[in-house]
Amino acid sequence: MTALRWIDTHCHLDAPEFDADRDAVVARARAAGVGMIVLPAVAAAHFETTRRLAHEHGFAYALGVHPLCVDRAADEDLDRLGEALQRWRDDPRLVAVGEIGLDFFVPGLDRPRQERFYLAQLKLARAARLPVILHVRRSADGLLKGLRRNEVAGGIAHAFNGSPQQAALFAERGFRLGFGGAMTFERALQIRRLASELPDSVPVLETDAPDIPPHWLYRTAAERAAGATSRNEPAELPRIAQVLAELRGWSLEQTAAITAANARAALPRLAALDPP
Repeated sequence: MTALRWIDTHCHLDAPEFDADRDAVVARARAAGVGMIVLPAVAAAHFETTRRLAHEHGFAYALGVHPLCVDRAADEDLDRLGEALQRWRDDPRLVAVGEIGLDFFVPGLDRPRQERFYLAQLKLARAARLPVILHVRRSADGLLKGLRRNEVAGGIAHAFNGSPQQAALFAERGFRLGFGGAMTFERALQIRRLASELPDSVPVLETDAPDIPPHWLYRTAAERAAGATSRNEPAELPRIAQVLAELRGWSLEQTAAITAANARAALPRLAALDPP
């Protein structure tokens, strides 16, 4: 398995969960064959750190304001994003605008503010001629509505869990769909169906580390209350890939090659950083 080369299209390496052993996390990922990782920022305060980590470890990065962060963000953070995209426009490791999007699952969020930040960031991505990395949680229709108003250069719909019809609409717009730890749960019937039935050109692999741990890292509420943790990390990607391979009837070699090609198609600057 370690002879194969994998691309993790979504990992928050800047998260505080990795502060104690970040270099070891990267070393384990490389030992597992994860040769390229995309690091999406979630807030303007993280832009510099995310970029630094990408350069330090030879990875790629994206800049954006996450929908779960917009309530705490200042309006001026959109200007900060535009300035950062302009300042680093020639940085080959800047591969997308993200993580941006809409979250209609978490209660109590300011939906109009989410939508305003989302549309503004789509416009910035279009101006920068960059694809986007989308957060989509019970919001696929809203995201598609925004994309119809603001055409961008495709990208990735991260942790996708919409309908087959919604998946097709994203694919028609040049998007690939991210599959990770949630796919490893046998009860995740819709995600597993999508992962098994979508055209070969659509799936990409991701961990969303430290979040969305696969089933073998899952802890019950009682275990978590007792202090057990379930941090995800990029080294889990090959085992997640094995699940995708089984669902699709692919070999691991096919899975590595197809998902990497899809990642490079979704985020074209990856091709120079991680050539086939």
